[in-house]
Amino acid sequence: MAARFLLLGVLAFLCLSPASFLHGAPVGFDGNPRGGGGGGGMVRRPNERVMTKIDCGWECKRRCGAHSRPNRCLRVCGTCCLRCNCVPPGTSGNREMCGTCYTGMTTHGNKTKCP
Repeated sequence: MAARFLLLGVLAFLCLSPASFLHGAPVGFDGNPRGGGGGGGMVRRPNERVMTKIDCGWECKRRCGAHSRPNRCLRVCGTCCLRCNCVPPGTSGNREMCGTCYTGMTTHGNKTKCP
């Protein structure tokens, strides 16, 4: 008998409560979806284009292939790639292709960090 009342109560709650899960994600005043979720989505401001993540491991192996110290190069390149989402073409030079994020990163000794 108690199980019937419990089941009836749960059904009444589900029928009378607003089913937000049926309508999708809640939307803020600006029209953008709100809420967390950790789904790995990209945050985008109105004037920015969406940048997709690149495969830093593969790109850094290509970049550091001819380096005299490949292990050090791979470690530093990985850090720069994760922060800037860019690895310049070729095995050396062309750093300006990745913009100020890549060229502006320096070590504690004020030397350029990214290979």
